[in-house]
Amino acid sequence: MDLKQALDLLKKHGYKYTNKRELMMDIFLRESRYLSAREVLDQMQEDFPGLSFDTVYRNISIFEKLGIVEGTEWDGERRYRFHCNRDTHHHHIICTKCGRTREIRVCPMNAILGEPDNFEITGHKFEIYGICADCEGDHAPRH
Repeated sequence: MDLKQALDLLKKHGYKYTNKRELMMDIFLRESRYLSAREVLDQMQEDFPGLSFDTVYRNISIFEKLGIVEGTEWDGERRYRFHCNRDTHHHHIICTKCGRTREIRVCPMNAILGEPDNFEITGHKFEIYGICADCEGDHAPRH
């Protein structure tokens, strides 16, 4: 999904185009990582100094409901990223320092359950959390 497709999706579902919504989507696209609502608000403050946390959170909730962003939770905080462009089933490895993700194409559900009797799986979510090599390097001992 790109910015135009996301804005068209908002319009299709009866939501108005606003500069704030476009900037929020642009931030998610540009950052290409999981962000908290607070991080989004901080990046929007220069352009919209009176913007409230509630407005940012409410719009992110709309984006998530429409499939524009996807959310996850770690350290007791909800975080969001622009929805993947992939139509194929996949999962993510997520760096808990910078929020960047990497796609993994293996689905552990196949190994765990196979196809259970008398039960149709309609969805699941699997994420692996850790620290990426770039962030790990930031904490290497200095000589």
